[in-house]
Amino acid sequence: MPLPKRRHSKTRGRKRRTHWKLTKTNLVSCPQCKKPRKPHNVCAVCGYYDGRQVVEIEIKEKKKKGR
Repeated sequence: MPLPKRRHSKTRGRKRRTHWKLTKTNLVSCPQCKKPRKPHNVCAVCGYYDGRQVVEIEIKEKKKKGR
């Protein structure tokens, strides 16, 4: 494999890496519960996908304070 004849400067390496960025995840609102979710995925809140319920979601009960 070829090796560089001269050392690359810090600036040159950083210029090359300027396009390595994280992209923000695209979110859409769920048509059933109106919460944000990823497109083409089952909603984690209500369990609906494509207008029908696919996953049964258990509702967590709030803990009551015992006295």
